[in-house]
Amino acid sequence: MNLTDGLLLRIFIGEKDRYENEPLHQWLVSAAHDAGLAGATVLRGLEGYGADSTLHTARVLRLSTDLPLVVEIVDTPEKVEAFLPAVDQALEVGLVTVEKVRMQFYRKE
Repeated sequence: MNLTDGLLLRIFIGEKDRYENEPLHQWLVSAAHDAGLAGATVLRGLEGYGADSTLHTARVLRLSTDLPLVVEIVDTPEKVEAFLPAVDQALEVGLVTVEKVRMQFYRKE
């Protein structure tokens, strides 16, 4: 197995999205950790819109309480593919993308 070949899983959701009585982004990070994936990062967007075309923004005059979030997870193709059914089960609204990546470095403490 070539350790530099990987997949980047991106999950586009909103701050208000929930699963099993907790924020969806927290559930996804916890589930990824429990599944042994290499790592997960949650990125909070300043502005965006999705399929319903509702604008979510941090601008003062149109402040939204449901800003966009992106959960990014990178690992081997096998681990990411094995995790996708859990994401599918938890996601009611959102977008999931998967793309090939080359993992150049992965250093642990």
